[in-house]
Amino acid sequence: MTKRNTYIHCSQSDIAIQIERLINAIQRTDSQAFRITYSKHGDEQVNETRLSKYFDGIEQMVALFEGDEEYQYSWHLSLFREACQAIGMERSPCGITCLNKGEARYLSTSETLNELTKHIRTLLIKKQYKRREHDQRYEAIQQKIEVGRYVDVVLDRYARTCVIRVDLYYLAEAQARSRVEHVFDDLSRLMAERERNLIFDHETGYICSVEQGEDRGYHIHAAFFFNGAHVSADIYRAQRIGELWERITRGQGYFNNCNLEKEKYQDRVGVGLIHKRDLIARGNVHYAMRYLVKNDQHLRLKPMRAKCLRKGALRRLSA
Repeated sequence: MTKRNTYIHCSQSDIAIQIERLINAIQRTDSQAFRITYSKHGDEQVNETRLSKYFDGIEQMVALFEGDEEYQYSWHLSLFREACQAIGMERSPCGITCLNKGEARYLSTSETLNELTKHIRTLLIKKQYKRREHDQRYEAIQQKIEVGRYVDVVLDRYARTCVIRVDLYYLAEAQARSRVEHVFDDLSRLMAERERNLIFDHETGYICSVEQGEDRGYHIHAAFFFNGAHVSADIYRAQRIGELWERITRGQGYFNNCNLEKEKYQDRVGVGLIHKRDLIARGNVHYAMRYLVKNDQHLRLKPMRAKCLRKGALRRLSA
């Protein structure tokens, strides 16, 4: 078997995404993890298959489910965890292993991963997992509807609304050791600042979404709405919110000021000063807000009872 480097440390986010890729790859093919033959002397000879590369970092994948923190897992991660438990997978000094069916001997790593692949395929045809994939897509659609309704209510409050969008990220070195609960802690601190920081004066609503991407790991997309009669300097306000994020994360975070890049949206600019009766501009705001609830960047794991999508309570109209 070709020796692969499986000891490169990956972030929690990267490991979760690797598991998702593995499940999807197994779903697409009927291949084994490894092709195993035995010499006449009984020596194991292992050759790679199309699936083999997806098992790089398997020990870290298994270790993801160890620890005291309780998480709610995506269907991919839940299925992987159940398959590992079904075969009694263990981590040993020699690598990943499990007992054979007769519990007479421990299987080699390659044999163990073939068993794991077989059990994953068995679970993939179970109704509960087929349903969860559908439920995930349905939830994303419902969130888009929910966000759309919220946006309409906020834009209807005043003649003009200043719409601000910021993307809140973590530096690569911070992302490598970041855990999803840390992101929710930082988001809670940002929300607490809304109640006391002058940056948020005249705010009429907000939408924040915690997401997970392949390139930037855990991050937050946020939109803030302000009474346009009092707030019109959208670029400056977005900059100050981004700088607040940098302070909250103690320099471990950075931000993208979407209001600074209006030209890249061309004729779909959904940020800045929006007039209540401008139906085209309102449609563009809806288009911009749908980016906050993309299905392809959903969280693969999150703390129990944590809300990935948060919206502000609609405040009473000011005099």
